[in-house]
Amino acid sequence: MTITLPPLSRYLAEISDVRHAKGLRHPLLAILQLCCVAMLAGARLPNNIATWWDNRRDQPGLLERLGFRRGYGPSKSTLYRVLSQVLVAELERQLCRWIEDCLAQMLPDATALEAVAVDGKKQRGSQRQGAEVAYLLSALSQRLGVTLGQVAIPLATNEIGAMPDLLVSLVIEGRVFTMDALHTQRDTAQTLVDNHGDYVMLVKENQFQLHDAIALLFNNPDTALFVEGQAASTGKAHGRLETRTLQTSSALNDYLDWPGLQQVFRLDRKTIRLNTGEVSTETVYGLTSLSAQRADADALLTLTRGQWSIENRCHWVRDVTFGEDQSQVRKGQLPHVMAALRNTVISLLRLLHPARFIPDALDFFAAHPLEALAAIGC
Repeated sequence: MTITLPPLSRYLAEISDVRHAKGLRHPLLAILQLCCVAMLAGARLPNNIATWWDNRRDQPGLLERLGFRRGYGPSKSTLYRVLSQVLVAELERQLCRWIEDCLAQMLPDATALEAVAVDGKKQRGSQRQGAEVAYLLSALSQRLGVTLGQVAIPLATNEIGAMPDLLVSLVIEGRVFTMDALHTQRDTAQTLVDNHGDYVMLVKENQFQLHDAIALLFNNPDTALFVEGQAASTGKAHGRLETRTLQTSSALNDYLDWPGLQQVFRLDRKTIRLNTGEVSTETVYGLTSLSAQRADADALLTLTRGQWSIENRCHWVRDVTFGEDQSQVRKGQLPHVMAALRNTVISLLRLLHPARFIPDALDFFAAHPLEALAAIGC
């Protein structure tokens, strides 16, 4: 089935230009569209975008379709200066609107759980250079691998403090949010439940009372009869064979004072390194607002495994394919702006070419710049 995406350019056009009108040479929309098109073709940084533009400045119709009206495009220094002044909160808000409108055309099966993975990411290259923002917290659709929203983590706080701002920017109703133990917080659980969403949270020693209560339930032979469901899966990748076993129980629902609690679970991971035979094991615990009727042990095993999708399908691609960790850009909001544009380009690649590897899709658009223009609605 062919999906027609809402034109990204329409949403970019809503972003305010804070530059003084006097001496303004290039519209902000044209510059943002140029960045998206060049990044679709594999350009990583503003200087790469400028080089991409220099190599194609004589291509008929390209200048006009991007929105440049003076017969020439921006220089490298202009790109750096303009992008560092973009209202990044407004940019993120418009990109969030765009991706939600895209998802409205790609709804899951009515019986499927729509899962969203939440995690933070350090921008290592920018941090080393003293950037204002070096950490970002984002949410990713497990089903499609597209970023739904992203917020900066202020230097004076941490991921926990940024979570309320992220949730405010997202559609919560009808979605299941998965997260690691750092975000297992009562306020986060309450916000999700109050807005008709659900959570799957891991529990470690940072919530020692929760951790000890759940561990006692699953580790005490006298309470073994309270284990209600069990599922297992085995996978092989990157030279490792991993077996995952998950057990569930609703026995603590009335005992633990936690918003919306319906089940607790124990997850055991056993990993064998195939080249050495080395065996490692790990046990983690968790809790969820999903009842056993809505999510049995198999479903919870899938959801917890899907939490890794934000690392594999977003953070890894930004670092390896788009060179984010090696990036030295640091001026103003520029690192955050570039991360937001990378998320958008990755989302476009996944939605338009779901069967292709990201590098192959980049090669396609590098060879067909007019197709890249069409992809963003120019």
